[in-house]
Amino acid sequence: MSRGADSSTILVTGGAGYIGSHAAKALHRAGYRVVVLDNLCAGHRGAVRYGEIVEADISDMAAVRRAISSHGVTAVMHFAAFLDVGESVRKPALYYRNNVVGALTVLEAMVAEGVGSFVFSSTCATYGEPTEMSIPETHRQQPINSYGETKLAIERALGYFEHAYGLRSMVLRYFNAAGADPDGEIGEDHAPEIHIIPRAIQAATGGPQLQIFGDDYPTPDGTCLRDYIHVTDLAQAHLKALQALVANRRSGTYNLGTGTPHSVREVVAAVERVVGRPVSWALGPRRPGDPAVLYAAAGKAQAELGWTPQFPDLDAIVQTAWNWHRTHPQGYATSSHS
Repeated sequence: MSRGADSSTILVTGGAGYIGSHAAKALHRAGYRVVVLDNLCAGHRGAVRYGEIVEADISDMAAVRRAISSHGVTAVMHFAAFLDVGESVRKPALYYRNNVVGALTVLEAMVAEGVGSFVFSSTCATYGEPTEMSIPETHRQQPINSYGETKLAIERALGYFEHAYGLRSMVLRYFNAAGADPDGEIGEDHAPEIHIIPRAIQAATGGPQLQIFGDDYPTPDGTCLRDYIHVTDLAQAHLKALQALVANRRSGTYNLGTGTPHSVREVVAAVERVVGRPVSWALGPRRPGDPAVLYAAAGKAQAELGWTPQFPDLDAIVQTAWNWHRTHPQGYATSSHS
């Protein structure tokens, strides 16, 4: 473990969740002190293996300020957001309240406590329907759901916060987060599960049948193409972004993806290879707003942050997800550490 970061304490909001818990582990391994702030509405206490947990809501200004001041926080990584696109269409008020009001509360608390470095978990959903096949950071942003709109609202706010308060930020736009910690300590446990790889694994192991939404897209096999990025690679990108801010680099915006898309059918085939069992699936209609092809132009993060995905291979990503599912068939409820 590096000891050069010992004087730095990072507040990880949403650190009991899927990506936040992996980022907390990466921070700990790099020598940072970690404090997780999470209300556990979607996260898991058992996922907090690195650093202490403050159980609080991001919309509670007093609680966020207390967490910052009492632990001597020097920077914030913000993961605490709702992320189900379909739910965001049905319940936009919920998404605006948490993803916008909650995030603004965190930013205001940082300004009040004199903390000036913020790493923001954003999304490729801010782009909306792509007009370019390989999406660069300069692609126009026109979200088609309230999830993307709430993330874009905070992206836009950050420029004004920097101008007014000097708060510098790194905006990281994920493509499709996937996989699990290679050490098997932490993994993906959503209720309900919305991501295709764990759902395909469930369908191969006696769980609910996987539904494939449309097979008539203008792609080689008719199913949607997506860019799957390993969660540990996402965590490393957050670490690199933080280190750039600490080194007094200017604020930046980066796509996080491999730059290589895979179809839904390719994901199913990869799960079948890794698990060694057929995936039970059924064909359903297209979902409104699902672009045929969505993948990153990922060179900027590699060039400016020195970040390179270590798990670019789809089978390797699926293997880590399967390892987690096999040892935690009920997610964190399986674990004695929950």
